[in-house]
Amino acid sequence: MSETSSPIKLHDSWFKPLAGEFNAPYMHKLRDFLLAERESGKQIFPKGSEWFAALNFTPLDKVRVVILGQDPYHGEGQAHGLSFSVRDGVRPPPSLVNIYKELETDLGIKPARSGNLQHWAEQGVLLLNSVLTVESGRAASHQGKGWELFTDAIIRALNAQSRPLVFILWGSYAQKKAAFVDRSKHLVIPSAHPSPLSAHNGFFGSKPFSKANAFLAEHGEGEINWALPAN
Repeated sequence: MSETSSPIKLHDSWFKPLAGEFNAPYMHKLRDFLLAERESGKQIFPKGSEWFAALNFTPLDKVRVVILGQDPYHGEGQAHGLSFSVRDGVRPPPSLVNIYKELETDLGIKPARSGNLQHWAEQGVLLLNSVLTVESGRAASHQGKGWELFTDAIIRALNAQSRPLVFILWGSYAQKKAAFVDRSKHLVIPSAHPSPLSAHNGFFGSKPFSKANAFLAEHGEGEINWALPAN
């Protein structure tokens, strides 16, 4: 699916387990909704070529860690298809600032100037939002339109992997969405959300980055280099 009638641009590793979703009735309704929104002149974030950016930056067979978000940022120039991430040159939003604070406390990594988390995605950190689009200036405006069913299918595909993965679930929304993940095989790291409204209720001090790396190392997987490139 795309903003136009052009073919879906999705990494082959994901297309096979998700192919059936694109023909499901909910996806046809979602496509019609997005086309109608665009034709009415509404601005949708991120741009159509980035709706599946998380999947294309992190192929299914390369996923080692999953960080589950909720909606894309709805401000101009922020969202680019990776949860919690913003484009280079955009000021890191408050939740990301707190993520950087916990990263420094956990691993001693100084906060990056950039809020672009592509470096994580390229190492196997799937930065997945539950809803993949949003209307400009209207938070949560595309919830309940069908994206949640699609991203549920993504999580099922991840859960079915024979390799042990790490699921970092910040906040009750993410924890409920991934409640079916097999904890006998995968590591689930739940905590409060990094939002300023909740970060002091269990996010700070949760040490998700060191816990993820310890689990990966224990299972013979390479650790994630959480330090972002200097810019």
